[in-house]
Amino acid sequence: MTSKYDPKEIEAKWQRFWAEHQTFKVTEDPSKAKYYCLEMFPYPSGRIHMGHVRNYAIGDVVARYKKMRGYNVLHPMGWDAFGLPAENAAIDKGVHPVVWTHDNIAYMRDQLRKMGLSYDWDREVTTCDPAYYKWNQWFFLKMYEKGLAYKRRSSVNWCHSCETVLANEQVIDGQCWRCSSVVDQKELEQWFFKITAYAEELLAGCDKLTGWPERVLIMQRNWIGKSTGVEVDFPLAAGDGAIRIFTTRPDTLFGATFMSLAPEHPLVESLIHGTEAEAAVRAFIERVKHQDRVIRTAEDIEKEGVFTGRYAINPLTQEKIPVWVANFVLMEYGTGAIMAVPAHDQRDFEFAKKYHLPMRVVIQNSEGTLSEGTMTAAYTGEGWLVNSVPFNGIPSPEAIEKIAEYIKQKGLGKKTVNYKIRDWGVSRQRYWGTPIPIIYCDRCGVVPVPEDVLPVVLPKDVAFTGKGGSPLHQVQGFVKAHCPSCGGEARRETDTMDTFMDSSWYFLRYGSPKTDHAPFDKQAVSYWMNVDQYIGGIEHAVLHLLYARFFTRVIRDLGLIAVDEPFANLLTQGMVIKDGAKMSKSKGNVVDPDYLITTYGADTARLFSLFAAPPEKDLDWSDRGVEGAFRFLSRVYRKVADLAPCLNPRLNLKARGIHQYRNRLDEIGAGLPDDLKRLRKIVHQTIRKVTEDIEVFHFNTAISFIMELVNHVYLLPHEDRTEDEGFLYVMKEALDSMILLLSPFAPHIAEEMWEMMGYESSVTGVPWPIYCTEIAQEEERLIVIQVNGKVRSKITVPAGMPEEEIRRQALSDERITGLLGGKLPRKVFVVQEKLVNIVV
Repeated sequence: MTSKYDPKEIEAKWQRFWAEHQTFKVTEDPSKAKYYCLEMFPYPSGRIHMGHVRNYAIGDVVARYKKMRGYNVLHPMGWDAFGLPAENAAIDKGVHPVVWTHDNIAYMRDQLRKMGLSYDWDREVTTCDPAYYKWNQWFFLKMYEKGLAYKRRSSVNWCHSCETVLANEQVIDGQCWRCSSVVDQKELEQWFFKITAYAEELLAGCDKLTGWPERVLIMQRNWIGKSTGVEVDFPLAAGDGAIRIFTTRPDTLFGATFMSLAPEHPLVESLIHGTEAEAAVRAFIERVKHQDRVIRTAEDIEKEGVFTGRYAINPLTQEKIPVWVANFVLMEYGTGAIMAVPAHDQRDFEFAKKYHLPMRVVIQNSEGTLSEGTMTAAYTGEGWLVNSVPFNGIPSPEAIEKIAEYIKQKGLGKKTVNYKIRDWGVSRQRYWGTPIPIIYCDRCGVVPVPEDVLPVVLPKDVAFTGKGGSPLHQVQGFVKAHCPSCGGEARRETDTMDTFMDSSWYFLRYGSPKTDHAPFDKQAVSYWMNVDQYIGGIEHAVLHLLYARFFTRVIRDLGLIAVDEPFANLLTQGMVIKDGAKMSKSKGNVVDPDYLITTYGADTARLFSLFAAPPEKDLDWSDRGVEGAFRFLSRVYRKVADLAPCLNPRLNLKARGIHQYRNRLDEIGAGLPDDLKRLRKIVHQTIRKVTEDIEVFHFNTAISFIMELVNHVYLLPHEDRTEDEGFLYVMKEALDSMILLLSPFAPHIAEEMWEMMGYESSVTGVPWPIYCTEIAQEEERLIVIQVNGKVRSKITVPAGMPEEEIRRQALSDERITGLLGGKLPRKVFVVQEKLVNIVV
């Protein structure tokens, strides 16, 4: 038996073993508690990166640990395979997206296997497979039947580089989330999913997601953006029509002295047509539409606008007020128009000051000192109403409800709840996505593709030029179709679905990926759902996670599942940082996982990524840290290789597990020498600490405790003790426990060492070690506390407590704090584990 750790040989050996024995294959078993552990599946870009290594190592620790705790663990993997990069590869390199994608999947699958991840590969899902996206289309048709999928003309986010529409969530700082090109507005006929129909339920559901990070829930709540208020129509002063506004502050309606419209508001065109202001307004709109929406509404950004030349009537004061177009008003929120109350809204105040617009105080402060001529900022606090007949003198909080009711009674508007969230635009003018199953007939109109002819398959004979949007337009064999209703000539929809459709339900498909008569087997998915632990990046907080929550509810309402939420618990892991920045090719700071695994082994890569930082924090890359992880594993391996030949033949414990020899250890435990008693205590304390830390994802400290145990094993003298029964049993327990505790983090080396210890079964099938509370309990010490040499109190502390902590506990003792009476001690003497003398 060699004592040199050779990760290349060991890891290849155990990866073959797991594959040949289908170690991680899982089926539904109602007699066992299930645990569904899932990491967000990757886009097959060609190579995994260190972010993948970290993400998947975190999930693998959880899955392996739960399996050893007796759970029936589902731990699947698949590929989010549709998307723009594959199409770009076809344009740039002449490689068809199908070929590019499947070649990448093959390479990345091999990389993941080399990481030793405990996936049930029989459940692999690939979203570009027609067997998968057939059900995307089926869901689309079901949503269309229920009015949840619809088409309308709308102003959309358009990326000129990608030549496609982007959802609001996919526009980041005014740029495309994929290519970072500037995003413009464009009018197009688009398909939408009615996520707004579930806005209230999605918002309320956030309160039940107690296993999610609060910052993710805050982001989702803010994106949904519920507001309670009133809608009020401001009639146009000339001509028919009105401008509808939404406000949460009806108590300020009497103070509205002008109106502001979003540059994208559909009324702007009719308001300015043929007027003197038309050119100026158009120029302003053209300039503003390139600005990021977040920046436009930021408090520190200059408020800009242009007068339309038109007026509206304030329905409460009957005053004629000017209508402006302003950069800080967004079409996405409310109605895209606001009543401007400069005396009581800071943005309106700054706007009014800049353009010399009137303002009126309608909420007076408690001192009664507010006046339009002296205000240097808007007053946004509470007060009582003024200049608001017949509501003068009413406290502003009370006036909110009274004026809302008045508006309702007079027919001027209505109370309403408004949501910031908008329906999900799912049309994409690209090739590499799920075809939308709709046919257009001149006679019959919009006709759904019949379910029995699904899937509508993407044609492969396509020319990729990178120009003119989707190349599907040019494929006559695809575009030309027959109407399912009348049989006449028709044309097929050439838009494809947003790729977030694919990831909105893939976690359900894992429950029965081979099912061909339905999206999934209801009984199987009922056993597995919902996902017990979901793991992925914070960047998906609004996009994927919100869509998945929406889609789960849609599928529930179709009667296919019973759960409301897809993911019971969520862990958002931090980024991998090198040289002060996130790893990326553009920054030249990428570490290739292939090189890491070839040089040090997958176990080292896993161990370092788990030890260097808590999962939710960013990980600072360290070459020395990687080398340290390798040295630690080598050290553990040497100790097992050194002692296993001594332990196995003498104890005759081949094929027995750790729990079978505990009885004998308990029998001889009282007679063990102190050093063996101490090691045994440390073993059980380590089992307890590692178990507790894995449960709360403190993997870095769990590994640290294992390292401490290894140090204690090394410190115990073993020369001339190989015939000592007590030594053999204690060391056997220590090494077995050490291997089992290490196995979720570094599974290959754990398997090898488990075999070295004489066991024939795989370590993955061995129960997690159990600690004895009595043995793990720290011995206690009674500490006498003196004040000026006189005994005043006593405290009990664990043996080995540091002096500083003993001093802190002594000074915070209730009797001592009473005696000191707030005085600071001159000196505090600690006699280790015996007494504390406080001099005052």
